[in-house]
Amino acid sequence: IQFGFVSLFVASFPLAPLFALLNNVIEIRLDAKKFVTELRRPDAVQAKDIGIWYNILSGMGKFSVIINAFVISFTSDFIPRLVYQYMYSQTGTMHGFIDHTLSHFNVSNFRPGNAPTSSNLPETIVCRYKDYREPPWSAEAYQFSKTYWAVLAARLAFVILFQNLVMFLSLLVAWVIPDVPKNISEQLKREKTLLVDVFLREEKDKFHLLQSLFSSKDQPSQGHPDTAHFRTLPLGLSQGLGQPPGGEGGESRARCRAASFSQFTRQMSMSPSNNAARQMSVSPSNDAARHTAV
Repeated sequence: IQFGFVSLFVASFPLAPLFALLNNVIEIRLDAKKFVTELRRPDAVQAKDIGIWYNILSGMGKFSVIINAFVISFTSDFIPRLVYQYMYSQTGTMHGFIDHTLSHFNVSNFRPGNAPTSSNLPETIVCRYKDYREPPWSAEAYQFSKTYWAVLAARLAFVILFQNLVMFLSLLVAWVIPDVPKNISEQLKREKTLLVDVFLREEKDKFHLLQSLFSSKDQPSQGHPDTAHFRTLPLGLSQGLGQPPGGEGGESRARCRAASFSQFTRQMSMSPSNNAARQMSVSPSNDAARHTAV
């Protein structure tokens, strides 16, 4: 709430940030004393950032730029003075600005019951008031004059220019002063690269271990096992290890997938030696032994 009031209406009350700073300093010291001497110390919890509050504060900051632009443009004489100095002043100075901002009004045009009952100048015919309207002797009496529309266009142009300028400066400051320093970002990239190298090295060692394990268990007549199903490295690394690039069926590139002991166990259970052992378990000699036992 304090941030919203300070940021949205700082143009109306420029001392608001100073009073907010003093209030926050006093409140922080009082809260620190209360947490240390009167309350139990809260448990510290790590957090990556402030969460949804970052988007809320960022949105309020952008909205405050528009609000302050309208406050400066429509509640002050900053824009009318610039318009008069550069468009209507013959000398390029502010001489005659007050007379330029006053319009004429004929006192005989008061509605019944709205005219003043007493006046120090009873013979007054025309009075002046602050606005940009046509005089009573004009064909469009008391309508907005061209000066009014020129000042209004200048005010809207100032709002657009002010908003884009502040947004550009905020982006420039964010680019010059990033959230993460450059040396820390470089260290994070280096750490990620080293982590990838470690993973690749582990996969390479695992592949060598599994290949040596199955090559030692295979018989010479059976040859080497088909390692295309257990490939864990990309094609370039597998060729560097001496493994053929193609798999079964003449494929030019074998699929790379993670090898696990369950896959090798499943492959060994489907091998011809296991099938032969299973057939031996149901041989006629076993049937004869079963009949003899009966």
